[in-house]
Amino acid sequence: MAPPLLHLRDIALTFGGTPLLTSAELQVGEGDRIGLVGRNGCGKSTLLKIAAGMIEADSGERFVQPGRTIRYLPQEPDLSAHETVLDYASAGLAPGDEPYRVQYLLEVLGLTGNESPAALSGGEKRRAALARTLAPEPDILLLDEPTNHLDLPAIEWLEGELASMKSALVLISHDRRFLSDLTRATVWIDRGIARRLDRGFAHFEAWRDEVFEQEERDQQKLAQKIKREEHWMTYGVTARRKRNMRRVRELADLRAQKKNHRGPQGTVKLSVGETEVSGKRVIEAFGISKDFGNGPIVRDFSTRILRGDRVGLVGANGAGKTTLLKMLTGELEPDTGSVTIGTSLTMVTMDQGRASLKDDDTVSEVLTGSGGDTVMLPDGPRHVISYMKDFLFSPEQARTPVSALSGGERGRLMLARALARSSNLLVLDEPTNDLDLETLDLLQEMLADYPGTVLLVSHDRDFLDRVATSVIFAEGDGLWREYAGGYSDMLAQRGAGVTARKTQAAPAPKSAPAKGEASSERPKKKSKLTFSQQHQLKTLPGEIEKLNREIAKLQGELEDPDLYAREPRRFDTLMAKLTDLQSKLSDAEDTWLELEMLAEEDAAG
Repeated sequence: MAPPLLHLRDIALTFGGTPLLTSAELQVGEGDRIGLVGRNGCGKSTLLKIAAGMIEADSGERFVQPGRTIRYLPQEPDLSAHETVLDYASAGLAPGDEPYRVQYLLEVLGLTGNESPAALSGGEKRRAALARTLAPEPDILLLDEPTNHLDLPAIEWLEGELASMKSALVLISHDRRFLSDLTRATVWIDRGIARRLDRGFAHFEAWRDEVFEQEERDQQKLAQKIKREEHWMTYGVTARRKRNMRRVRELADLRAQKKNHRGPQGTVKLSVGETEVSGKRVIEAFGISKDFGNGPIVRDFSTRILRGDRVGLVGANGAGKTTLLKMLTGELEPDTGSVTIGTSLTMVTMDQGRASLKDDDTVSEVLTGSGGDTVMLPDGPRHVISYMKDFLFSPEQARTPVSALSGGERGRLMLARALARSSNLLVLDEPTNDLDLETLDLLQEMLADYPGTVLLVSHDRDFLDRVATSVIFAEGDGLWREYAGGYSDMLAQRGAGVTARKTQAAPAPKSAPAKGEASSERPKKKSKLTFSQQHQLKTLPGEIEKLNREIAKLQGELEDPDLYAREPRRFDTLMAKLTDLQSKLSDAEDTWLELEMLAEEDAAG
């Protein structure tokens, strides 16, 4: 068996008196594809930094085969020491590395290399760091959340690039699909130790649950053994003193084992404050467009978002997702067209950059807003420490400034603040950034049960598949189109996947026809009807007919002149039901009429 390229053995590290890693091991062989997983704060990033040689463990061994090269991608790259992006990316090259690959990777990732690091967004910094890390084609790649702040085309390009490289790979990511597609082994950091599964991430969660179940059985057996020993100590027949002392020591060891056992970390408790029910029509946009002078960002887009919809906005960085989101929520006026906001809406927003978090504020101040010790929740006040525990913050972190929090902790803090407020419309911009997989699961469940409406911007394909009821996709050149279902459903309906090169490539210029000469191709006119509206137009006549039958049946019963005197409660029930059905019929007829008019305009097109 060939020796490992990299081997960490019995790694131990303590921060602030609390053991972070106690007996962690990581072994990387030629061509390995390893997913490094675990809860936020379990020590994944720390172990990766130890593997990269950036920090030193309190104890344990680190072995790297002589002559082997390692490159590490940090979560938050620092470009401040370099004048240009090209300088920063080229600084990662070793003697003998090909400099042309840096320029190639920067161009593929949408950068020229001439940019000033100070002017870069979070996503652009991540792209520059990827170019620096991948350019040397090292023996071992250590990547900490490489997909954060990347758009879908870049994520899919990166997935293909990593799959084609010969480098061994150790990967930390919250993106389930990215992990499942790339990994062939999984190392799980849990309570300071590392467990290895020689299968990819797709098999991890079932294995983890089996480990927890076996651990629970072992703890039950330990408790039963302690109970038997205690019974023997109290009622057993006195044996030789030496034997008795041995059993006393064994009992003490068993009690210490039970006392020192660290169970699995608790789970985040997610619930959202509910306010009054919004109107049925939450947002209605008709023919909206926006152009800031560099070509259309949104062009002639129409949609209707109803109460309970979960709508995902998907597109490359710079496609205009934020612009469209602001128009739909009334924050930005469209150049043309109209947006109608429904009644009784209470909106809560979670921004992508965590920009509303101030570095100097403490966790407690962020949640209370006033620096007190009470969080005002929809169901009443609650002590801030109790509410913090729901999101896996320890009491000691109440006075911790935001600047000292990890990316995952900032994400949980934003969630905690957003979900404390009453709402019936949630606007979430990249909510999955930095969250661990277990918290993502709970967020998905919470959104599934949320009675209001959700507008969601995300590049997480698995998250969109689990949450979205429809996807609004940027087709390019300001054209946006709505597809029913999640991300995979959108791909199936479009008939093709979204790749970085296709998305980022500019369309080939077409020569304009000569003056007086008609174009040989007649441009296709965009339909004013979205996918969901086309579906409504087909199904509404059947619904209207059904409502008319139910109304006629109720009216027949109410024609009985003695009904009120005989059964007053039933009369009231029937009248309330009749009023409700008549309201639904009116809404359905209005909707059908509007859609029919749009369809006629299309046909006249």
